[in-house]
Amino acid sequence: MLQFIAKRTATLVAAVAVSSFAVFLIPYVTPGDPVRKIIRSRVAGDAIEDSSVQALAESLGLNDPLAAQYFRWLGDFFSGDMGLSYVSRTPVAEQVLPALAVTLSLVAMSLGLAAAVALPLGIISGLRPGSMPDKAITAVTQAFIAMPEYWVAPVLVLVFALKLSVLPTAGWNDMSSAVLPALTLALRPISFFTSAVRAGIIDAAAADHVPAARARGLSQAQSIIRHVIPNGLVPLSTLFAVWFAGLLGGSVIVEVIFAVPGMGRLLFDSVVNSDIPLAQGGVVVVVALAVGVTTLADFVHRFLNPTVGGSLA
Repeated sequence: MLQFIAKRTATLVAAVAVSSFAVFLIPYVTPGDPVRKIIRSRVAGDAIEDSSVQALAESLGLNDPLAAQYFRWLGDFFSGDMGLSYVSRTPVAEQVLPALAVTLSLVAMSLGLAAAVALPLGIISGLRPGSMPDKAITAVTQAFIAMPEYWVAPVLVLVFALKLSVLPTAGWNDMSSAVLPALTLALRPISFFTSAVRAGIIDAAAADHVPAARARGLSQAQSIIRHVIPNGLVPLSTLFAVWFAGLLGGSVIVEVIFAVPGMGRLLFDSVVNSDIPLAQGGVVVVVALAVGVTTLADFVHRFLNPTVGGSLA
């Protein structure tokens, strides 16, 4: 188990290091003078005189080897100094952290809704595979996969905001503002969660210990509740984490359509405005959190089912 944790932790560190280095190189691989870009992200004031560029570059360590600059930038980043936004001239952290809180709330609501719908549907399908309820549930949930967010969002706005006038069209003011974006993001996870739960229930029901439990005197309902359902839900932990990580940076379309001030909207605006420090800060935070969540899910999955990944232990 310790070796498994060490390998997963090493993978996490390597993923964050590779992605952060790629983000660090943005000023060097985009058009323009990288020194001026970095100075602009560190020094208040838009105007930088030619005579002061070299002095500022020296004071900021921009003449040092690239590796030294990267580790210094990374150290500053994780200490909370992400530089200054080109557009607002305010610290990037002051924009990233509130946006991250909004996106985390939206993602949590979306996946919570998806799980609340998928769990009973998957259990019903898995306990009676091939039945009419199973076929109906599978047909409906699989149809959700073919509904992209950029199509679902306008339809929901048209129905619930414009036609019925029961929900706001956009913004992030109260719980009602979160309903439509959360529902939009929840539809596709519902499909995958339902399929995963169904498959897990079918596999758990076919395990040898289920007939043994019945032979010990447990009723069918008791064996399902004690053995089939708990074991059938184990694969959902990893899938939940994968979707959580994916929605952190994949909610751009929904946040733009519904004017949600989250990370997706922030990254979209940073690209449109060529705001390099803001894009750097947002991407590294999202990647680090996403990799951390998936790694934690691996630990939980391994704890719940020690036979998984035995070759890696």
